[in-house]
Amino acid sequence: MIEERITNLEIKLSFTEDLIEKLNQIVYKQQQQIEFLYRELKSIKEQSSAGDGAGGGSLMDDIPPHY
Repeated sequence: MIEERITNLEIKLSFTEDLIEKLNQIVYKQQQQIEFLYRELKSIKEQSSAGDGAGGGSLMDDIPPHY
């Protein structure tokens, strides 16, 4: 009976270790995605601020004259 309990615990431990490893991989991939998105957002903000100095105005300024 004790050996059966130990075997069951070992099985649960094995599954738990596998789950932790999978979750660790997911967290790592998500961190990579967050860093990529952060760099993209930073680049977009820099482009936007650079465009503001070059004649940027309100959206009303972009409306064609026939409106």
